[in-house]
Amino acid sequence: MGRVEGRVAIVTGAAQGLGATYARALAAEGAKVVIADRDSGAAVVEEIRAAGGEAIDVPTDVREEAATLEMVAKAVEAFGKLDIMVNNAAIFTAVERKGFDEISVDEWDLMHAVNVRGTWLCCRAAVAEMRKQQYGKIINISTSRIFQGVPFFLHYDSTKGAVLAITRSLCKEVGDDGIRVNCIAPGSTMSENVRKRTNWKGSGAAAQLANRMIKREQLPDDLVGAVLFLSSAESDFVTGQTMLIDGGVSTH
Repeated sequence: MGRVEGRVAIVTGAAQGLGATYARALAAEGAKVVIADRDSGAAVVEEIRAAGGEAIDVPTDVREEAATLEMVAKAVEAFGKLDIMVNNAAIFTAVERKGFDEISVDEWDLMHAVNVRGTWLCCRAAVAEMRKQQYGKIINISTSRIFQGVPFFLHYDSTKGAVLAITRSLCKEVGDDGIRVNCIAPGSTMSENVRKRTNWKGSGAAAQLANRMIKREQLPDDLVGAVLFLSSAESDFVTGQTMLIDGGVSTH
C-alpha cells in the first residue's frame, strides 16, 4: 500500500519541472492527482496513467480566484474529495536577476500576484473543501534563499518570505479543522529550466556548490521525500514547520 493511497492531491505548476516531479511521486504512492497549471499538463497526466495511476489536467491560473475555486471543484468532481494541496506554482526562471532598483513595478506586481496571491487563493479554496472532512495537508514551497540573504532577486525572495509567513500564520487558523500547513524551502535545484538559466548574477550553481555541505548538485528527486512525508499520515502531528532542503547551504 502506498504512503498516500486513496488520497486526492492538487499540485499547482505541475505541467513540468519540480511540480511534475511532485505529481509523479504522489501518484506512484497511490494518490489521485490534479495537475493544475496555466500550461497543458496532458503529458504528465498520460505519464501517470501509463504507470497505472490516476490523474486529470485542470488548466489553472492561480492569480484568479474563480480559477482556484474551479480547480478544487473539478478535483472533487473527479475524485470525491481533496486531501493534499501542494502550492508549487511560481514565477522563477522566467524573470531575470537584477539589482533591487532595476526591478520594474510591473515585474514586482506580477511576481507577487503569482507567488503570494496565488498561494493564498489556493489555500483558501483548498481549506473550504478540507474543512468538510476535518482533515487536510497543505504544502507551500518557499526557498532556502530567504535564510541566506542572497542579493539580486529581491522580488522573488520577498514573495518566498511571504509564503513562509503564510505557512506560520495559516496553521494557527486551521489547526482546529484538522488541517496541517507546512512548507518546503529548497535550495538551487537542477530542474530543466534551472539548467537553461544563464543569468545567475553572482549566485550560480558553482557558488551554491562551494557553500554546500553535501558536495553535489541538488536534484528534483531530493525533494520528493519531504513532499511525501508532509502529504502522508506520517506527518499528522506536524504543522507550521519549514523543511530546509539545500544540502547544508543553510542551517535552521
